[in-house]
Amino acid sequence: MVLWLASREPLDLMIRVTGRDQPQQHYLDRAIRGDELTRLRVGSHAWLHLLEITPDLPLPRDTFLEYDLGIVTHGTPRWVQDWAPHLCPGNRARPGFVLKSRLDRILHGSCRRPHHPAADGLLRVDEELQSAANPGEVPALLLMTGDQIYADDVAGPMLHAIHCVIHQLGLYQEVLEGASLAHSRELTSVANAYYHRDELLPKSEFNEELTERFFGGVRKPVFTTANAGNHLISFAEVIAMYLLVWSPTPWSLVTAAEPVSDVDELARYRREQQAIDAFRAGLPKAARALANVPVYMIFDDHDISDDWNLSALWETTAYEHPFSRRIIGNALLGYLLCQGWGNQPGNVRDLLVPCRQLLDADRDHHELDKATQDQLIDNLFHFRHWHYSLPTHPKLVVLDTRTHRWRSELRRSHPSGLMDWEALTDFQQEIMGEKAVVVVSPAPMFGVKLIEMIQRVFTWFGKPLLVDAENWMAHRGAASVLLNIFGHPRTPGHFVILSGDVHYSFAYDIRLRHKRNGPQIWQITSSGIKNEFPNGLLEWLDRLNRWLFAPWSPLNWFTKRRRMHIRPRLPEGREAGERLWNHAGIGEVWLDDDGTPSAIRQLNADGGGTVFQPGRDV
Repeated sequence: MVLWLASREPLDLMIRVTGRDQPQQHYLDRAIRGDELTRLRVGSHAWLHLLEITPDLPLPRDTFLEYDLGIVTHGTPRWVQDWAPHLCPGNRARPGFVLKSRLDRILHGSCRRPHHPAADGLLRVDEELQSAANPGEVPALLLMTGDQIYADDVAGPMLHAIHCVIHQLGLYQEVLEGASLAHSRELTSVANAYYHRDELLPKSEFNEELTERFFGGVRKPVFTTANAGNHLISFAEVIAMYLLVWSPTPWSLVTAAEPVSDVDELARYRREQQAIDAFRAGLPKAARALANVPVYMIFDDHDISDDWNLSALWETTAYEHPFSRRIIGNALLGYLLCQGWGNQPGNVRDLLVPCRQLLDADRDHHELDKATQDQLIDNLFHFRHWHYSLPTHPKLVVLDTRTHRWRSELRRSHPSGLMDWEALTDFQQEIMGEKAVVVVSPAPMFGVKLIEMIQRVFTWFGKPLLVDAENWMAHRGAASVLLNIFGHPRTPGHFVILSGDVHYSFAYDIRLRHKRNGPQIWQITSSGIKNEFPNGLLEWLDRLNRWLFAPWSPLNWFTKRRRMHIRPRLPEGREAGERLWNHAGIGEVWLDDDGTPSAIRQLNADGGGTVFQPGRDV
């Protein structure tokens, strides 16, 4: 059992696991041992507790279990219902879970943007957990497939809340280098502290590209607008952001304020405040969802910064400047401590040693040691095991498509392949010989052809950053190796790919052309949890894609996946034949014993949803 807990002070803890229908049956009931607990102090009054608990006996599968985490004070434990009753479902006194013997039902999604006006898909997860009448109806996993936070797109009221939490908890500040300010404490006192952080970067020819993309508010006329005026900078800001998106409790530290005076910015701040208030109101249910089902995560770009590692030029520009290097490193450290650690703790255990050196609990300090922080960030940039797999049935393989990039051989500004040859070879070895596999790829392996074509055109004109030109087919080498993996004779017979990233949802059935015994492949994309694509634009892109890439269209032969036979699934309730579903929510996949999807759904955050039904060839 892996648990994550944040508190104002270091805690001694107990764990208890019982049968929900047999509460007298204690499968685990003891104090948490020192080797099962890592405490990291992130502020004067802020501690992270990373718990990796090994039960004395194997826990039973396919049955309702309940657990209680006890905070021990003067020898007496206080249990969850005493200190976090919002985590307990319905009228029950404890949170719970079901340890499934196979992956029969999976919930998945990406892109949880707090100030988007759409409802929060985690609330729908909570509803699904509450309505499960028997263990078979409980999801085996909740997979969060990228952009769990938006470090690069922060609402004004959220940034204000972050500053309140930093002040109230005394989150550690830091010395900054290469910026127009020398210390993170100055972030709240500089002129135009809200909506103008793009002005903080030094103005130099060297990082002109970085200034434009990393903080620049460059307009993307086809898809989105980069909103970088409140980009998170310090480690304290990143930690506060995680506390505020995972739990309702730290919001009690936030005071009401409107820290902007410009008329237009004040109007924007008030609009964002309405969305943030709605997000905050749903946090008890969102936290309850996360506490009552096994959760696994992987980063995508917005967890760090938009277009993270998109090209070799982006990498060179960003990593060779000390200020941007620190910003990226702080976000990656936040991911490690608040997301990545819990996926497979053994993978990242070596990183916790320098984390302890930086977050020294025995020293009463108020800022991070610069040399130690820089060294830890360097370790993070060289770490190569963010990916992981689980020995489930079928096997789950989660890909890191951000730090193993295959850089373009043509031009440094061209998009890199999402994984390099070595990483793809390791992936192939990981799945070789499996009968069925579930793969998490944050970006869809098989996306919308028209959108990928638009990205290709913009790349040809030297403007890949304008359209987020990141897809598996954008790099010739990565695309070729990936498609060859599907054609290997020992590749899994059933191949379910779960993705997010794009802010709309769809499903494809895919087969290899001219290969009778080739694998059955399903590309299933769910996005976003709390985000949506501009609806009118998506309708036109969907319609044009159907016209331009119809089964008879010669344009299909100019795509790298022309060897693949792709059949889009049609969402029920669609209008005029649309294949793309544009509602915030959560994806749901039911798998048969052999790993075949028996049902593919998108559950809308505000109720209802759709079923993706098999459609005609394309």
